Amino acid sequence: MPLDYPIHEATLANGLRVVVSPDASVPTVTVNIWVNVGSRHEVPGRTGFAHLFEHLMFQGSRHIASGEHFTRLMAEGGRLNATTWFDRTNYFETIPKGAYELALWMEADRHGHLLDAVTQENLDNQRDVVKEEKRQRYDNVPYGTALIEVYAAVFPAGHPYHHPTIGSMEDLDAASLADVHDFFRRYYGPNNSVLTLVGDITPEEGFAAAERYFGHLLPSAEPARPAVPPLEPLADPVRVDRPGHVPNDRLHIAFRLPVDNTPEFFAAGLAIDALGGLSTSRLVQRLVRREQVANSVQAHAMGFVDGVSLGFLVVDVADGQDPEAIEAAVVEELERFVVEGPTEVEMESAMAQSERSWLSALAGQEERADLISQHVLLHGDGQFVNTFLDRIGEVGPDDVRAAASRWLRPESRAVVRHLSVRDEEAVA
Repeated sequence: MPLDYPIHEATLANGLRVVVSPDASVPTVTVNIWVNVGSRHEVPGRTGFAHLFEHLMFQGSRHIASGEHFTRLMAEGGRLNATTWFDRTNYFETIPKGAYELALWMEADRHGHLLDAVTQENLDNQRDVVKEEKRQRYDNVPYGTALIEVYAAVFPAGHPYHHPTIGSMEDLDAASLADVHDFFRRYYGPNNSVLTLVGDITPEEGFAAAERYFGHLLPSAEPARPAVPPLEPLADPVRVDRPGHVPNDRLHIAFRLPVDNTPEFFAAGLAIDALGGLSTSRLVQRLVRREQVANSVQAHAMGFVDGVSLGFLVVDVADGQDPEAIEAAVVEELERFVVEGPTEVEMESAMAQSERSWLSALAGQEERADLISQHVLLHGDGQFVNTFLDRIGEVGPDDVRAAASRWLRPESRAVVRHLSVRDEEAVA
């Protein structure tokens, strides 16, 4: 039976899609905005712009001083942040009901009038902040570049998902003030965004407030992007070795997956879980528990919208064990899964995990608002939060085996190996 979270939708004259989901369980309102711009929209030589904008959006706008977005809303008891990813940038805050109009006014000011405050000084400052973030999160931590190397191995050069959201130092250095202004005018418009309000608010209040604060904003000039042809699975294995000073050997074994929000993607995601994403999964049972050659196995399926998605297994190799032998064991299990599909226990466990994680996500207003915005912006489906469990429940073992047979064949893998070396050994 479908879930029944109330979902009310409207579109303003300027193109802003507004969703209101009343929930009076606590006297707060979550304001969540998704903008249809992420690293997949960037062009070669100008990577990292979407993430740079996430930072610039907190540096003031026409009526708001630098840093004031945080200080004013936190003074009201709110919490707020923003994130950037391949397919979107989102901004969110949860505040007491009495302050939700302040949050909407501040969001509208920066989404409509950011450029009044984007000076060369602000650009230089935030460019340095992003570069330091790159050093701390990617360049100078063990395995920090693993996913960057996975993206580059799985997706060809020039593909929207080939480069990471953080961008490159060279591209960040090359960003000019004119580039930044052009990027904002192209993507940051109400017609390219979704505003979701979840909490102690009626649809009438929410739509009226959205019109009051966002209704005067002008649409952006974002042109239609050319369709990206779907990618087929890799024809041959790809291997990237990265010797370095890491605690232990680690394998990332990655695959292209079907596009997000389709029955085949759901089936492929269940296959990934059955292989390595659960305590009952076959790779955990074999490598970690029985043979004890790995410290852990993890699995992830990332849904993307530009013709392809990504799935990968992460195997932490136990000290003294041979990573090639472990990869061979993974290949054996992949081959068996492709032929046999999931066992009854694996299927039941993967379904239960999907249900548990979905209901857990929807239990909080903040994540519920985020999921609503995601599926309205990227898929035009405001009811997805209510229908997902029924949709994934229609996927059977044969569907999972068929998805694995197409997408998770061993010859379609890309392997990124971070290999531990001692201080006296040469690092390639």
